[in-house]
Amino acid sequence: MALPLSTIQTGHSHLRRLLVLRTIAIATQCLMLALAYHFLAMTLGWLPLLAIIGIQAGLNLFTWWRLRTDYPVSNLELFTQLCVDVLALSALFYFAGGSTNPFISLFLLPLVIAATTLPRSYTWWMAALTTSCYTALMKFYIPLPLAQHLGHAGHMQHAMPQEEAFNIHIIGMWVGFVLSSVVVAYFVVKMAHAVRERDERLAKVREETLRNERIVALGIQAAGAAHEMGTPLSTLAVLIGEMKRDQAVVPEWRDSLTILDDQVRACKRILDKLLVNAQDTEGHATQSLQQFLTDTLHEWQLLRPAVRCHYQTRDEQSPQIHKDMALRAALLNLLNNAADASPQEINIETQHDAGNFILRIHDHGPGLTPDTAARAGSAFFTTKEEGRGLGLLLANATVERMGGKVRLVNREGGGATTEVMLPWRTLTA
Repeated sequence: MALPLSTIQTGHSHLRRLLVLRTIAIATQCLMLALAYHFLAMTLGWLPLLAIIGIQAGLNLFTWWRLRTDYPVSNLELFTQLCVDVLALSALFYFAGGSTNPFISLFLLPLVIAATTLPRSYTWWMAALTTSCYTALMKFYIPLPLAQHLGHAGHMQHAMPQEEAFNIHIIGMWVGFVLSSVVVAYFVVKMAHAVRERDERLAKVREETLRNERIVALGIQAAGAAHEMGTPLSTLAVLIGEMKRDQAVVPEWRDSLTILDDQVRACKRILDKLLVNAQDTEGHATQSLQQFLTDTLHEWQLLRPAVRCHYQTRDEQSPQIHKDMALRAALLNLLNNAADASPQEINIETQHDAGNFILRIHDHGPGLTPDTAARAGSAFFTTKEEGRGLGLLLANATVERMGGKVRLVNREGGGATTEVMLPWRTLTA
């Protein structure tokens, strides 16, 4: 089973930060050994110490190669790398004073990283490992030799006084605290931020999945309803035709019967288009963008003849786009919402830039309240007495599926604007 992209990216980001942290640790260890050799003239096990640092450098090279692959970084892999770091740190302390080493507090860093990025069970295992290593180093270690003063010719003169050695130990503890603070304040905070971002992405994906499941369920129900509506619409068309031909019908009713006949025919055309769109599974039909908008507005005007619609475009060119019935339905829903808010008149304008096509629908209604603006597009949320809260939900889902977005804002002069932004690549691809 494939892992979510957010999980893969988070694992890689944690391992990448661990790589940077280990690189800084290796550089710091080399610097400390150089200071001990050149300025303090300590007699240490240089060969094993350098070998341990070389092993860490080799692990860093492997990690760098590992990050170039797309295979997900698991919690176990990250925990294993932290364990290797703890064992390497323990080996360094064994040859450099054990628990008396002023940098012994660095054992806390792998534990903090594990607690920040890994599940609870891994954190407890890391706590057990670091505690065990610290405890073992209290008994098993090679003591640090006393530092020696160097003469002007580079030869050892005498051992450093006990008080001065203690001061150096205190300075080493301070340096270890500063390093720990920097790591906790920067790397660990970054890791925690990455975890929060992952959780936010997962929450958004779950919300979108739930919304899509609702839309699929609505689509199945709509398909069944469309199939069942064919028969009553045909019956209505026959009855209206007979009533129009009946001489006994009151003359004042004939205009109403004509309107009813037009509405029934419009409903039948919508059902026919749904059938044609379902059969066109390849989606090869294309038409100009201007023609698509004109046809959509004409169809909407048949459904809402009482609303005056003013349309203007700033587009000098009209590229060919794929006929997308879902987009047509989304635009019809947005137009209906604007007409419900402004039954007398709405204004429509279009424009485009290098990457996007933009359509704006201006109504002259009361505008959006803060609560409406915050909840607009949520499932089954509506401000209409007979509304079901599905029009904007479906329109928003369709536009987002195409890589675009729907934005509702209040205008300074009154009324609201519905802005639809769609990338050209999805319209023409």
